[in-house]
Amino acid sequence: MSVHLHWFLPTGGDGRTLVDRHAYTDGGVKRSRIAPVSGVRAPDIDYLTQIAKAAEQLGFEAVLTPTGTWCEDAWLTTVALAQHTERLKFLVAFRPGVISPVLAAQMAATYQRITRGRLLLNVVTGGDSTEQRRFGDHLDHDRRYARTDEFLSVVRGVWSGQPFDFGGEHYQVEGGLTALPPDPLPEIFFGGSSAAAGPVAARHTDVYLTWGEPPEQVKQKIDWIRGLAEKEGRTVRFGIRLHTISRDSSADAWATANRLLDDLSPETVAAAQEALGRSESVGQQRMLALHGGSRDDLEISPNLWAGVGLVRGGAGTALVGSHSDVADRIEEYHALGVEHFVLSGYPHLEEAYWFGEGVIPDLAARGLLPRTPASPLTRPAVGGAPLLVAGGR
Repeated sequence: MSVHLHWFLPTGGDGRTLVDRHAYTDGGVKRSRIAPVSGVRAPDIDYLTQIAKAAEQLGFEAVLTPTGTWCEDAWLTTVALAQHTERLKFLVAFRPGVISPVLAAQMAATYQRITRGRLLLNVVTGGDSTEQRRFGDHLDHDRRYARTDEFLSVVRGVWSGQPFDFGGEHYQVEGGLTALPPDPLPEIFFGGSSAAAGPVAARHTDVYLTWGEPPEQVKQKIDWIRGLAEKEGRTVRFGIRLHTISRDSSADAWATANRLLDDLSPETVAAAQEALGRSESVGQQRMLALHGGSRDDLEISPNLWAGVGLVRGGAGTALVGSHSDVADRIEEYHALGVEHFVLSGYPHLEEAYWFGEGVIPDLAARGLLPRTPASPLTRPAVGGAPLLVAGGR
């Protein structure tokens, strides 16, 4: 089982601090800030292209694009970036409650033809009722997962290429059809830590994603989902969502983490924690429990730092250390059964290079990454993308 490495497209903004576009009290609409923020980068297509091309060159297989009020639309953004890349896949996040499942299946099929098979799907059920209501969705937490269950049943049904009927509580479809099904079928990534999420993952997902909890907690989740999937007669693979701060030395990496922490005022942290505390997401509450809103004891497991979660929703932990340290932790999660690693770092362009030039060669040397034949102008590459020969730094 090889490791699959993915990077992240910050379509909500990027910068040299943990406080990016989400630091604005209005989400960046009027640019009203909680505190002064320097070095904020707009998520324009030129900057996102830099990140996508870097990820492809460095050997990442795909990039995750988020979804939400403060992000650019993932479908439109990534299909544009596909025109600037050759092999990179796009893990497109979307909310099933705001789009017809038949239309989503059709969009996926079109996307696969336009990009020659470079689409992966990240189904985001949603854990914030306020956010959901912005899109006209008024279901509660558990009913949203029940709807996702039906949604994915319809998507897979209409991908058969034959007229498909479905009668459920949330969707009634007569003769649903994707005349030209996607080829290949996009893999479906899905996450959720609640009791309502587990059966949906077991029945439909190809890759179950968890946020970066300590290894023993990740193992518990893997065992839980694996057991549910076995009852459904299915096999599910596993992935993890983490940030990274990888440097030539452990001291340099931790100095970077401490600088990111020093940039956060108490008011910024308090405001973020208050907002995140209202989330209905069980996964988000598990993230908050890792640090309890305190700056103390943020290394919650060797090389696993919870500082990101003081201000950022969703993935709130980072692997911090030397390139070898970070590779050790990836190998540790991989031994538990984690195959896909969806990574990010601040800023995303620079951190892609730190990881790509430091950790990826280490993982390849350990035999955890597939290699592709080298051309006369490239050295041996990993993850399906050649690395150009260049001087070290």
